[in-house]
Amino acid sequence: MNRRMIFYMVENIVKLEAVLLVLPLLVSLCYNEMNCLSAFSITLIAAAAVGVALTLIFKPKNKVIYAKEGFIIVTLAWVFLSVIGAMPFLISGEVTNFFDAFFETVSGFTTTGASILTDVEKMSHGLLFWRSFTHWIGGMGVLVLIMAIIPTDSGRAIHILRAEMAGPVIGKIVPKIKDTAKILYFIYFVITVVEMGFLFFGGMPLFDSAVHALGTAGTGGFGIKADSLAGYSPYLQWVITVFMLIFGINFNLFYLLLIRKFKPVITNRELWVYAGIVVISAGIITVSIYPLYNNFSDSVRHSFFQVASIVSTTGYSSTDFNLWPDLARNIIFILMFFGGCAGSTAGGLKISRLMILFKSIQKDVRHLLHPRSVASVKLEGKPLDNTILHSVTTYFSIYIVLIAATFLLLSFEPNFDFEANITASISCCNNVGPGLGLVGPMSGYGGYSDFSKLVLSIAMLFGRLEIYPVLLALYPKTWRKK
Repeated sequence: MNRRMIFYMVENIVKLEAVLLVLPLLVSLCYNEMNCLSAFSITLIAAAAVGVALTLIFKPKNKVIYAKEGFIIVTLAWVFLSVIGAMPFLISGEVTNFFDAFFETVSGFTTTGASILTDVEKMSHGLLFWRSFTHWIGGMGVLVLIMAIIPTDSGRAIHILRAEMAGPVIGKIVPKIKDTAKILYFIYFVITVVEMGFLFFGGMPLFDSAVHALGTAGTGGFGIKADSLAGYSPYLQWVITVFMLIFGINFNLFYLLLIRKFKPVITNRELWVYAGIVVISAGIITVSIYPLYNNFSDSVRHSFFQVASIVSTTGYSSTDFNLWPDLARNIIFILMFFGGCAGSTAGGLKISRLMILFKSIQKDVRHLLHPRSVASVKLEGKPLDNTILHSVTTYFSIYIVLIAATFLLLSFEPNFDFEANITASISCCNNVGPGLGLVGPMSGYGGYSDFSKLVLSIAMLFGRLEIYPVLLALYPKTWRKK
């Protein structure tokens, strides 16, 4: 194992975070929030000092990265990011408990959007911007950003991309991994700016436009109002609905549009399944909630908004869907598992992984009916080998165990019922944000104990990194030299 290379990459992450902290620092300066300005300044200096210290101690002789190193780099990077990112909350005094600050920061970087804050509107502008900015940083993946910025001597940097990017099959969109990272971030940045423009020119204040565009891009969903987005105009809600769905699409398809290869986009089956799930779910919910609003336009808007929010795992709310009929709430619950497309900023199981699972079941059923038949599972017209099929079914098994373990650990909470604990577990493991009942869209996670917040924080990391990187980092044999 190339341990020096592991900490060399972590050191670059920490130094990058120090640079990124300049933005919320400037926001605090603009709003004359001196307490926050001091908090970000101290955190920035501390992050830079840690980065320099790691550079001096762990300068690698060779920069080769294998799959094992890639998984560990990703896991350690996200832990370091979260610990350092929690410091401004604590130093400013706006969050006084370490576990609360860590939960909020992990929720930000993993793009979950679950919050412990009871009165978000009292938060300073600097910290509100930092919360949403962590979504944007974590959405595409900070290590993808690192690969776009710094040179790497290893042709195996794809291991980092695969460890951090979501989905069952991840590859390069151009031959060089550095160029792939640059293209991904260029697309990500441009769509974020476009959304910000639509929001601002639609009447949303500039600060609100910025934080909501950042939150939508990372499919995170930290709001700056107590009612999330319920108080904004229908136009603004529709804009965010559209962009939540856009950021749930595989970014490879945007690259194909960029180079004018339209046919692979139009024929992409995962995209059609994704769109079908959204339209059918929103249609059923519209019929279900119509008697509640007695207005077709409002029913359609709220149903599409909430379906887009949950299936993309963004977590914004245009209304309190806890008050919806059971049918609508049950659909929302099921959508928590789905997630967006592979290669998007969305969490969840991913549409392509669900497609592979469904096709595998079909194959097994056909084999039972016709034992001598030979059939292959295809995705986007290409046959998948047994290694991928096995990895998807194994992932699903571990995924169910993770949710069950999280739920059991939350069962010790005396103040939360079954509905709250099970949806909190599913929501955090899938990086969705809101659950149902006591952890619904107009509630929060602040009532959980420190132990439960730590459990949920770990669950969010497992979900964002798709289980295996965290498992390998925790496995003792991984750290052996041979």
